[in-house]
Amino acid sequence: MMTLKNLRATKLICFVLTLMLFTVSENAVAQKRKKGKEKNQIEVAAKPDKKKPKKKTITELVKSSKKIDGLFTIYQDTITGTIQMLISEDQINKEYIYFSQIANGVMEAGRAIKGIYRGSKVFKIEKYFNKIEFITQNTSFYFDPESPLSKSKDANISNGNMASIKIESHDEKKGLYLIKADNLFLAETLSQIKRPKLPGTPPNTFKLGSLSKTKTKISAIRNYDSNTDLEVEYVYSSPSVLNNGSNALADGRNVSVKVYHSLIAMPENDYEIRLDDPRVGYFTNQVDDQTSTDATPYRDLVHRWNLKKKDPNASISEPVEPITWWIENTTPLEWRETIKNGVLKWNVAFEKAGFKNAMVVKIQPDDAKWDAGDIRYNVLRWTSSPKPPFGGYGPSFVNPRTGQILGADIMLEYVHFTNRVMYDKLFHLASANETYENSSLEEDHNMYCSLGHVMHENTLFGNAVLKATNATDLEMKRMKKEAMLALIMHEVGHTLGLNHNMKASQLFSPEQLADPNFIKGKCLTGSVMDYAAINVTRDRSKQGQYYDTAVGPYDIWAIQFGYTPFKTEAEKTTLLNKSTQPELIFGNDADDMRSPGKAIDPRVMVGDMSNDQIRYSIDRFETVNAMMLGIKDKFTKSGQSYQELRQAYLILSSQKANAANVISRFIGGVYVDRAMAGQEGEKQPYTPVSLNDQKRAMVALSKYVFAPDAFKAPNDLYNYLAMQRRGYNFRTPEDPKIHKQVLGYQKNVLSHILHPNTLQRITDSELYGNTYKLSTFMNDLNGAIFKADIYSNINSFRQNLQLEYTDMLINMLTGKQSGKYTNNAKSMALYNLKNIRNLASNTGNISSRAHKQHLRTLIDNALKEIK
Repeated sequence: MMTLKNLRATKLICFVLTLMLFTVSENAVAQKRKKGKEKNQIEVAAKPDKKKPKKKTITELVKSSKKIDGLFTIYQDTITGTIQMLISEDQINKEYIYFSQIANGVMEAGRAIKGIYRGSKVFKIEKYFNKIEFITQNTSFYFDPESPLSKSKDANISNGNMASIKIESHDEKKGLYLIKADNLFLAETLSQIKRPKLPGTPPNTFKLGSLSKTKTKISAIRNYDSNTDLEVEYVYSSPSVLNNGSNALADGRNVSVKVYHSLIAMPENDYEIRLDDPRVGYFTNQVDDQTSTDATPYRDLVHRWNLKKKDPNASISEPVEPITWWIENTTPLEWRETIKNGVLKWNVAFEKAGFKNAMVVKIQPDDAKWDAGDIRYNVLRWTSSPKPPFGGYGPSFVNPRTGQILGADIMLEYVHFTNRVMYDKLFHLASANETYENSSLEEDHNMYCSLGHVMHENTLFGNAVLKATNATDLEMKRMKKEAMLALIMHEVGHTLGLNHNMKASQLFSPEQLADPNFIKGKCLTGSVMDYAAINVTRDRSKQGQYYDTAVGPYDIWAIQFGYTPFKTEAEKTTLLNKSTQPELIFGNDADDMRSPGKAIDPRVMVGDMSNDQIRYSIDRFETVNAMMLGIKDKFTKSGQSYQELRQAYLILSSQKANAANVISRFIGGVYVDRAMAGQEGEKQPYTPVSLNDQKRAMVALSKYVFAPDAFKAPNDLYNYLAMQRRGYNFRTPEDPKIHKQVLGYQKNVLSHILHPNTLQRITDSELYGNTYKLSTFMNDLNGAIFKADIYSNINSFRQNLQLEYTDMLINMLTGKQSGKYTNNAKSMALYNLKNIRNLASNTGNISSRAHKQHLRTLIDNALKEIK
């Protein structure tokens, strides 16, 4: 029997064993739990924290949008208006053409007004990982693909990445990519709308605000198989403005500019490029041949339509597709037939190039479903703008790769028929260093045409002449009809690719232009592409045509060059070699002399007429001087204000200013001939104007521009040059600034004949034929401005002129521009100043003596500075 001691010992052992087993079991469970926990931790780390959302399909992303099919399918959200665009895989790495034009705007937006074309460019669509990119292509260079150099055609040439847009969805089966397209069109991505601030802009000039992201919107979307068009209204906002702009702006703080953006399929056709020739004037895309060793490695592409004969073997055939024009339904009914005739006149030229009925004209129906902004239609359009920058404007847009014209419009301003006139421009006509056309930005080059303005002023002059000579209403209507016909022919010429020909006015003599039977039904110049003067005869019984009523010989020849399907290069060369014929002479805006100091050939000028511009201009002076004597009676109407009389005075004065500018260009002029070496009839490239003609010009300037009575008008006329009052919107002080007006005309002439370029050319050209030496000219000029009245009373007009001239001579020696003058020009300036100092005696009335003392003081101070 177990003792109590043994029993206790046994229980103790069992308890210890039990405790040990429990501890082992707990440790095993703990180890198991630990292993399980470690296992769970590894498994959790292997699983994603969140489930990735399923990428939405294109169908899901566009479910609340309206689908607009076309070249690039567009989806527009029906609630927000935001847009998305589909890009197909077969559109990747393909080239397209981008073109834009202004649908509506204001002058304050940098000439962003209705109808303005903004040029075209080539872009390529590329895919970069998850982005679609729109890359502008550089089309300025050509590499012959047969040359090894073509392998480096991309070296040191930059393309432009306009936009890089994230792909929102990709349909692999259909090969489609969806992108958000708002920023492509609503930002200034494709085209810069707001112009940069130009250096020298006055601080109080109107300024556009910043582009508003919230107000800018898409106004319309038009989609077709070959082009996708969007109209976007850009709103530029500013919280406050110092200058509210003109009354064309309802609110200067918020200005809208509407722009048509067009994405166009690259044409795939048999169009044949045509390279430019300097003897004829076409708009071009300038291309440099980087693989050529010629002195002139140019491969400039002529702008022209893709005309193809239906019957290639026929000498004259209708085209496969004619150039079709639509007269917009806004056109006044009474002018539609004249406008149609103006377009069809060009068929005469196309027949010489081998095409019958190349030009077709239709009227836009009143119920037409398309508007004039549709690039598929070539439209003659009308506006009546508050301050129109042109009277007519004929742009076209092209394929930059080939020069093929793809579309065109003609914008016409109703101001052409009105008596509205820019008085400030007439008072200070073509002031020094200004041009008629805007060329401040490269984008504007070849974009603007000012013939409408020139013809408007000419027609106002014609109105004044006809009213003053009691012409019939029928005669007045005839003149206006001829003006519209000439304007239409000119602007259509631009849309066919032709640029200006400012040299064409040399065709007929003054006697021929004054013979109504001789000029009947003709072009009064070699080309309707000139800016010629209105043909008004002093002898009213001999009045014939006022304007061109047919295309000229140059126009026919130029169309032959651009559109004849030449069978051989020799055929084209034979045609071009006719350029030496007098009626085919050519000089465009690059050569014209409208601005002081610009260009060298006086025949390449605006506002001139005949092959004797000096004599024709003198006749214009005489005509205006005779009319000035009677305009007060002719243009004063009982019960009306004197606004019409004021306008007549300004129009007549501006004609004299134009004539003065034309004559002045013969001083130091050099005739330019661009015939090729060895060409039949060629002349030397540079021939100075003859001594006789330069002397004739100097005599005419002395009499009609610088003489004491050069701009004389009846004294009692000045009392009546009053503007009609219009509430508080009235210029003050309102008195006519006659002296400022006349001096402005005289300064413009002096600015040219004393321009450093003119004086340098007079001296240089003595080396190759000029016999009107600088010393002789400067001496003649001094005499013209001082000799007539130096020892007598000097009227206020002459005092202004003499002081202005003296200041110009001083500035030649001491002014900021003095470094531009040659040393011999400075020597003559000093010589003339000393002569003026000696001539300025103490004679005449008090005003004259004071004036002479003023001259002596100016000269003495200048001489001290020179020493």
